[in-house]
Amino acid sequence: MAVLLMAGTAFSQEKLLQWDQLMDRSLYPQREMSSFIFAPDGKTVTYYKDKELYAFDGKKEFKLETEAQRDWRKPKDNNSKLEERVELKEGNLYVDGNLVERGDGYNIVLGESVHRNEFGINGGLFWSPKASRLAFYRMDQSMVKDYPLVNTKAREAEVKPIKYPMAGMKSHEVTVGVWDAAAQKLVYLNTRKDTTVHEREMYLTNIAWSPDEKYVFIAKINREQNHMWLEQYDAVSGKLVKVLFEETNPRYVEPCEPMFFTPKGDQFLWISMRDGYKHLYLYNLDGTLVKQVTKGEYEVEGFIQFDKKGENIFIYANKDNLAGRDAYRVNLKKGTMECLTMQENGLHGTHSVALNEQGTMWVDLWSSVDVPMRADLRDLKHKNPIHTFFTAENPLKDYAMPEVKLGTIKAADGMTDLYYRLITPPNMEKGKKYPTLVYVYGGPHSQLVTDSWLGGGNLYFMFLAQQGYVVFTVDNRGTDNRGFEFESCTHRHLGEIEMADQMEGVKFLKSLPYVDQDRMGVEGWSFGGFMTITMKLAHPEVFKVGCAGGPVIDWKWYEIMYGERYMDMPQENPEGYENNCLLNKAKNLQGRLLVIHGCEDNTVVWQHSLEFIERCINNYKQVDYFVYPHHEHNVLGRERLHLYQKMFDYYETHLK
Repeated sequence: MAVLLMAGTAFSQEKLLQWDQLMDRSLYPQREMSSFIFAPDGKTVTYYKDKELYAFDGKKEFKLETEAQRDWRKPKDNNSKLEERVELKEGNLYVDGNLVERGDGYNIVLGESVHRNEFGINGGLFWSPKASRLAFYRMDQSMVKDYPLVNTKAREAEVKPIKYPMAGMKSHEVTVGVWDAAAQKLVYLNTRKDTTVHEREMYLTNIAWSPDEKYVFIAKINREQNHMWLEQYDAVSGKLVKVLFEETNPRYVEPCEPMFFTPKGDQFLWISMRDGYKHLYLYNLDGTLVKQVTKGEYEVEGFIQFDKKGENIFIYANKDNLAGRDAYRVNLKKGTMECLTMQENGLHGTHSVALNEQGTMWVDLWSSVDVPMRADLRDLKHKNPIHTFFTAENPLKDYAMPEVKLGTIKAADGMTDLYYRLITPPNMEKGKKYPTLVYVYGGPHSQLVTDSWLGGGNLYFMFLAQQGYVVFTVDNRGTDNRGFEFESCTHRHLGEIEMADQMEGVKFLKSLPYVDQDRMGVEGWSFGGFMTITMKLAHPEVFKVGCAGGPVIDWKWYEIMYGERYMDMPQENPEGYENNCLLNKAKNLQGRLLVIHGCEDNTVVWQHSLEFIERCINNYKQVDYFVYPHHEHNVLGRERLHLYQKMFDYYETHLK
């Protein structure tokens, strides 16, 4: 949500909506890399500008007028037609009009995402390379208790139950079916060794097809999430062919990407954190390790593609800039690594690229702390861009802008660097002290501080700074893209190390002459809501105000896949669950705390904050509470403006 006003301008919904439109027009004219597609010659780039299709052939820009000029832009695999072949009707799965399997969309769910979107899962349909076969998820969640959500819009409020498997309780059971379109035959992969609950509750993740369509590969993970088997199945019989390899870790394993086959199809790449950082490993099809392709104290953040000959791979990594993301070319044989996106002045930033098939030319869409957005055409022959498609004009240039600064502090261990973002008011007065807000998330799979436009912050933070607030964020240990130990050191005791690191950030803030130590607040949502209340209750002498949205209060009420990965089961870790349960600490509440929750939240269910409020009442502690009746985990649309207004008013009343 884009929010920014000039200092002194009224905080109105109309102005906020104007800013949304302004940011859409000027900051992100080419929002996604999918807009840029190379022609078959590998030299001509097509893209949209002002909703019209243009091309650049290396010398000039011209509009594509005819249908023939546009035709080759259509996806080669014709994804739209593949989508048309599948229909989910009344819970049943149809392919090409044929009934494949029966379900009900609630207890038996077909062809949709499973395991609550963990392990990189974001869908439930997997076409083979030539679209002759379709693999799909079948999720049986009839054994999971119904969890009640309530729709109050009805004349008489209606229960809208969901299936929500909580940590330590019964999980759903997933299988994978394969439909052969030509033979009109359905088989299920034999992913279970026996009928025990242990086997039925395995997580089936990162599904991939072999290039010849004969085999399906699955990364199978036990419920404890400390053991992974990469398994190969016969697509016709459903039988297990072999286990290619296994990975174990006493904390957890978490594969989030399927295998990537080489152009010849005789080898594949696998992403693993087995050496402590996320890196690429090259395997033969029989599961023998050929070599570790990338290595070092940095993270491979994504695989892009092979070049046409399969000699080089293109990846995203933070090798040269831990706060950013660059694109690299890596030679598979030599292991040499070349940064493709470093700027002529030595700056890096955060990049997305679209390459031609040959891997010789690419469009680089990037931003940095000071660069709103820019799209360059680059190639292997030149160090500098050979063409710039656009440089977004700074839409904030006419406003009194806060200063955004990135830096590092030491973690509570005294050794580890943590990246922070500090936003300070424009035109600060010498000798004046300003109220300060610590914005926190702090949980897994997050990185809030980035070398991107505004440092990864949003315009609401800019608005707060314009209104005289210092806004500070630090990525503590437990967050992403810094290696396995950095991320997993919080295992079984969430909230402890994270808070210790956040308090090092507070110590840094207190060293700044313009920070008012008596007017400090903390704000966060979801895991950040958990951290906000954790920090507020543990350090009431520091934080005068707290604002927690959708907070986790007791991890035993959170879902199995995420909760058990980072906390184990409540039965296995009773001390850890007891220590970070915020119900036990409600008695420590002092000062002002605003808790916000969506009543139909299906991620952090409403039970969390309701029970916290009840515990505050039992301890005679006053707490402020606000609900959004028909919102789920995030408050979106016009109501988000209401949310910003609510929080800002709270700070103006109790912090400023």
